Amino acid sequence: MEKKKTSFGTSIGFELAAAGSAVGLGNLWGFPYKTSANGGAAYLFMYLACILLVGAAAMLAEFIIGRRARANPVTAYKEISKNCGWFGLAVVVIPALIMCYYFVLGGYTVKYSLNSFAGNAGMFQRFAGNAGDVILHTAVFALLALAIVVAGVRGGIEKTSKILMPTMLVILVVIISFSLLLGEGVSEGLAFYLRPDFSAMSWSGALSAMGQAFFSLSLGCGAMICYGSYSGKKVNLFRSTAVICVLDSLLTFMVGLAIFPALFHYAAVSGVSTAELGMGGMGLMFITLPMVFEDMSVVGSTLSLLFFAMAAIAALTSVISILEVVTQFVIQKFRIFRTRAALLVTGICVALSVPVGLSFGAAMNGGSLMALFGRNLLEVLDMITNTILMPVCALFACLAVGWIIGPREAVKAISPERDGKAHRLLGLMLKVVTPLLIIVIEIFGIFDLIMPLDNGVRRFSADGCGIVVCAYGILLVCAVVYFAFLKNSDTGNNSDELQVDALEAERVKAGPSRGWYRPE
Repeated sequence: MEKKKTSFGTSIGFELAAAGSAVGLGNLWGFPYKTSANGGAAYLFMYLACILLVGAAAMLAEFIIGRRARANPVTAYKEISKNCGWFGLAVVVIPALIMCYYFVLGGYTVKYSLNSFAGNAGMFQRFAGNAGDVILHTAVFALLALAIVVAGVRGGIEKTSKILMPTMLVILVVIISFSLLLGEGVSEGLAFYLRPDFSAMSWSGALSAMGQAFFSLSLGCGAMICYGSYSGKKVNLFRSTAVICVLDSLLTFMVGLAIFPALFHYAAVSGVSTAELGMGGMGLMFITLPMVFEDMSVVGSTLSLLFFAMAAIAALTSVISILEVVTQFVIQKFRIFRTRAALLVTGICVALSVPVGLSFGAAMNGGSLMALFGRNLLEVLDMITNTILMPVCALFACLAVGWIIGPREAVKAISPERDGKAHRLLGLMLKVVTPLLIIVIEIFGIFDLIMPLDNGVRRFSADGCGIVVCAYGILLVCAVVYFAFLKNSDTGNNSDELQVDALEAERVKAGPSRGWYRPE
């Protein structure tokens, strides 16, 4: 019973879990190649500025919504206003969509970890095209996440985060230490990463940095609302938000220190130019880095194991947070035992991830199996969730706290002893600054989809328009379902979850449980 208690036991446990949600494949996969494509250090500085201006305030707003209601996102938004509840449903649907492709990418990190000493160079297309292998490793990764979530908030998510987050930090320190001692090319890599040239930063690069900061912190997908609802009264959300943003920024910064010296060293000793390495493309992590590691012989195999094990850890700490969002809602709304709720959600998402993995694998091998809007399903789902839906939901969280709840009441809900300065600053950020920046991200993200650059000229894309329509169609469906079925019904809270956990514990003691629902 204690292991499944619906709250974090300590502030550090809460902060490490939330930081684990923030630090994921977006930091290890997305950040390095986007940094390479946008001028190096200038992009890094822009990214850190966006964490401060966009990320921190939006994260605090989501924590406030969760802490205030002590419930799943649907109930949390209903506590603000019954007419706002459909946004809560949207932030339950978004992580379900994300899991359908995140399980696949997590499977890739597991495969690369296990295959490090056999050699990962040139394996990407072969593995992507092997449907059975992709499905197997996707299922293995999903089962790891399932086991953690089944153990509960305190016994699973918190304990795991306390182990995995420091482990990831240690691995990064080891890789950085080795990369900095490689010799030739290292100084050029450090200069590229740490010496800013803002003339190399374009408007599109600045927008990419804002989007990366946004995605990096897991905003707009319900994770921080869910974790906020589990935060104990002793957790200082102001301090925790600062700690999480610092941890996320630090680990992201360290990823660059680990990767760029090694990449430039490889370019120097192999005679291959950095332009030929494809550093600015999505293949940096799964295609370019394995070549770099293989060139280092046995030491490189060890570094490959450490790096991809770290990637698997980062993917795992992120995916358990979004799995918990959906599981929490299913438990509280339908009174299903945690074990079965998590198993149900994981099973559905793994089943849906199969066509996503097959579509992605076909695309990586020059095919177009199960393509949609001219893209593979993984890319489509990524665009729908990260480019369009997550900014919309984070924007509404800011507006809900800033304009409906009000900054003064929000501060009181967090810490009654705070003075007026706190609510005035929070009000300025949530009412004006952060919403405006998020709107910029949304507008230009959509514009890039509908009017992408084609040989330097903007041209209308019917496929891009289709993705935008599909994304907003999902929001419309969430609104219809909410107002038709959920607005006037009980959607549960954390107290209901405690009762379900207690009954599940009794069933376990009594022997094999029967039935999925809590008896009335």
